[in-house]
Amino acid sequence: MTEVAAPPLSSPPAAQTPSRLRTSVAFAGPAFLVAVGYMDPGNWGTDLAGGSRFGYRLLWVLAVSNAIALFLQYLSAKLGIATGEHLATLIARQRRARSRIAYWLVIEGAMLATEMAEFLGVVVALRLLFPLNLSAAIALGAAMVLGLIAVGGKRRRRLERLIFGLLAVVGAAYVLELWLASPSGDVVGGLVPGGLSGSALPLAVGILGATVMPHNLFLHSGLILSRAEQATDKRRVLRHSTVETAVALNVALLVNAAILIMAAATFHPAGKEIETLSQAHRTLAPLLGQAAAGAFALALLASGLASSMTGTLAGQMVLDGFLGLRLPLVVRRTVTMIPAIVVLAFGVGEVVALVWSQVVLSLVLPLAAWSLVSLTGDRRVMGALVNGRAGRVAGRLVVVLLLVLNTTLLLSIVRG
Repeated sequence: MTEVAAPPLSSPPAAQTPSRLRTSVAFAGPAFLVAVGYMDPGNWGTDLAGGSRFGYRLLWVLAVSNAIALFLQYLSAKLGIATGEHLATLIARQRRARSRIAYWLVIEGAMLATEMAEFLGVVVALRLLFPLNLSAAIALGAAMVLGLIAVGGKRRRRLERLIFGLLAVVGAAYVLELWLASPSGDVVGGLVPGGLSGSALPLAVGILGATVMPHNLFLHSGLILSRAEQATDKRRVLRHSTVETAVALNVALLVNAAILIMAAATFHPAGKEIETLSQAHRTLAPLLGQAAAGAFALALLASGLASSMTGTLAGQMVLDGFLGLRLPLVVRRTVTMIPAIVVLAFGVGEVVALVWSQVVLSLVLPLAAWSLVSLTGDRRVMGALVNGRAGRVAGRLVVVLLLVLNTTLLLSIVRG
């Protein structure tokens, strides 16, 4: 893949020092591409289900998940900056052949769940926007996704501009949705942690899996290399990256919160539990009007297209890092569309499929998170940018929390 590197962040002579704003704008890109994964159709499924079933009660889960995501993405970017290599390569180097292949299979399963959710969103959005049958929507969706990957995959800056444009569509659509939904004052109460019992538990874990996504831990460590490789001051690159990550992921939090709040304000009072994206679209029209329904479908399409590009990049990094296998991005994405097509062909409810795809991601997450925390706490790997004592303790606590949540989820599933 041919890339255009960002301007180096080494300090120029004082007379030519750009403003902080101009430097930040020149640096921006990696974290916003990562943030796309936090707004993909999988998030829509969990947010719509959470808001329609439980009102505002699960907003706090979004906030906690975003805090965990900020910490882990910071570690991912720091790993790439310190080592000049991405997470998959570093993990693979520490493992023997069988262990490396087994690890890859687990992570690849999470990648497939992610890419299934992304393509599901594209196909469903096209059928909401246009009078297409399933076969035509799949064909058109595949053409759009593969076309954008072919155009954006050759030059990273071009890809970043495409992503920014699609994110602007999603953000504008949900400003309109919230304005039309007019949420009540109970929103603040949803930020207070509450008990998770019954069907709220798998949904909460699904929200966690949709918000803190394993593929993004691999993606960020690779994307940041385009900014770090020409820089002489690694700590300065890390500062820029940390600011950008905080901004990008908090934008993603606002979008996810907007989806959940819209569902809580619109569907929950009417007693409508959303099980398909098509149902959400149909129900919005009589409740909030055609403008809301149209904005929903358009934002879903933009979200699916944007996340399809970044998800494919992450998948290729994993394939290359663990197996040393480089496939054209278009070829990889063609293969990973198959699970979504199977789900659509069998008529599985999209929201059900999306929620459980995110639960799969959550179950895989502790493995990727532990590898990341271990590597960034190893001075032989990180050098001067190694995690301090506080960072190592925080990393272990995050992994333990993820393991406890997933163990609780598995037990609840076994017990029915």
